[in-house]
Amino acid sequence: MAEPVCVIVTVWNQVDDTLACLETIINQDYQPLSILVVNNGSTDNTVKRVSETYPQVEILDLPENLGPTRGYNKGFRRALERDFNFVFLLNNDTLLAPNCITELIKEAEQSENIGLTMPKIYYASEPNRIWSVGGWENKWNYEVERPGEKQIDEGQWEEAVDIDDAPFCAVLLRRTLFEAVGLPDEDFFLYYEDRDFSRRVQEAGFRLRLAPKATMWHKVSISSGGSGSPAERYWMARSGVQFYRKNVGMRSRWFVVVPWRAASAVRTTFRLLRDGRFDSIRAYWLGLWHGITKAGPEKRPKF
Repeated sequence: MAEPVCVIVTVWNQVDDTLACLETIINQDYQPLSILVVNNGSTDNTVKRVSETYPQVEILDLPENLGPTRGYNKGFRRALERDFNFVFLLNNDTLLAPNCITELIKEAEQSENIGLTMPKIYYASEPNRIWSVGGWENKWNYEVERPGEKQIDEGQWEEAVDIDDAPFCAVLLRRTLFEAVGLPDEDFFLYYEDRDFSRRVQEAGFRLRLAPKATMWHKVSISSGGSGSPAERYWMARSGVQFYRKNVGMRSRWFVVVPWRAASAVRTTFRLLRDGRFDSIRAYWLGLWHGITKAGPEKRPKF
């Protein structure tokens, strides 16, 4: 009998995207699946429409928006309490190919030390353009190189391969991984929680794996208002500072990391300036400042 999989879909509003995502999960050729929607304080009619359209889907209804990471962890705890050995975490702004979970499980079962497996992810707006095939970390400046990003798929990513970094847009996770490293760090409200978790997974001796025969499509950055929006820029900046503070161990590495990140901040600012996104520039530098000063939750701006 196939290993049961718990599919966790985290939701904050966007009910139409959620329903489209759920349809592709229902139509997977892999069974048995248990589907858990974590409703992270949605203010639309998500709960009503999901329960009416897909009564077989369990809904964990949270009273307020706890942020993606805490939402993930509420779902992970529920799945682990029910003894699932595999959990598939999925954003609600995604669409799966019918064999996506089958191919992820096939790759994960190649070895017990494969703790995390990700599919090949395309842009929903350009179905043959790659959004992510994972990344590889530069061990000196902690930057992640993502060579597949924005490439047209011409067969160059057909082989399964070990990776260093996997976005939480879609990841298949093994139970033993949680038992070894715990849950994602809830101090990351939005962004970089997956970078941090990927590093912890590797440090515990598990492998991260790209399974390119598993495919899906992503509507990028919808929950934060879109790529380059004030909310996206704020949280990328703030969480980035937090990530480097936590993970740069050797003090000598700071002499590499600080100039590199400063140059990145300048490049980002000029790019936003060129595009006329002045609100995003202000949000970006506020995020950097709040990350540096460790500003508390009460300082978070409302977007």
